[in-house]
Amino acid sequence: MICAKYVQVSVLEKWTELRTAYHVARLGTVSAAADYLGLHRATVNRHIDALEDEIGSKIFIRHARGYALTEVGQDVLRVAQKAEEMIEDLAGRVQGGSAQIEGEIKLSLLAPFAGLLMGAIDVFRRENPQCVVRVDVSEDLARLEYGEAHIALRAGAKPDHPDYVVTHFGDIGFNLYAHDSYVARQGIPDARDGFSGHEFVLPEFPRDRLPLFGSWLKDNIRPEMVALSSRDIGIVGEAICAGLGIGLMGDTEAQRRGSLRPVLPANADWKVTGWLVTHIDLHRTEKVQAMLSCIKAHGVA
Repeated sequence: MICAKYVQVSVLEKWTELRTAYHVARLGTVSAAADYLGLHRATVNRHIDALEDEIGSKIFIRHARGYALTEVGQDVLRVAQKAEEMIEDLAGRVQGGSAQIEGEIKLSLLAPFAGLLMGAIDVFRRENPQCVVRVDVSEDLARLEYGEAHIALRAGAKPDHPDYVVTHFGDIGFNLYAHDSYVARQGIPDARDGFSGHEFVLPEFPRDRLPLFGSWLKDNIRPEMVALSSRDIGIVGEAICAGLGIGLMGDTEAQRRGSLRPVLPANADWKVTGWLVTHIDLHRTEKVQAMLSCIKAHGVA
């Protein structure tokens, strides 16, 4: 993999060529990039050749349908993308800060927390209709230094990467919930009798991905009590709300959906701490600050 420090130096020395290569990668063809940049195709090709000569490695693999990035090219273009965003943000501020936020903003989060951000995203979109919000649901923390996300929402231990800006999002409680339709059919669940006669819908995550609840689920829920399981947390949520069984859900999400009853007493041990994570280079950009403001205004209900 190419040295990150060398890539950053190249950004400074070969910005014109890097910007051209970035738009070739983004648009997929030399012709599309040339039209977007207002350049001749031959100029675009010269920029790519000059950049590859400077780096000493191929950035693109050329094929019949266009250009595909090599592994080195992916590293180079991530840096170029971040640099372009910072330059565009600076230009907007120089023009007086009244220009509409455009382009896209990428969020990375864990699926159970998606509902916590929808209100904030709705406000952000109404205030910035020219900016597209892209959400990546992943169990792994996005590499913000490579531009994989502008903002990440993570839970558990506070991320300690030296280039990350980390702020407290809120404490997110969980419980077992049963829908009113399930209670009408099966009665009020009671943990004291071992949930006799009751059914559950559960996520299929490995136990180490559910450190707060995994041991409890293992000790209390027998395999024959599971009516449905899925790796898709959205499916699990829909099954709970359809009355298929009792399931694990965040308190805020359960309140948002309605018609759900908590089964167990509130448990401080079933709370996780949420963190908003940004990269220091993009933290102060206008679009990131605008989204953070919307998120913090909503918080955890």
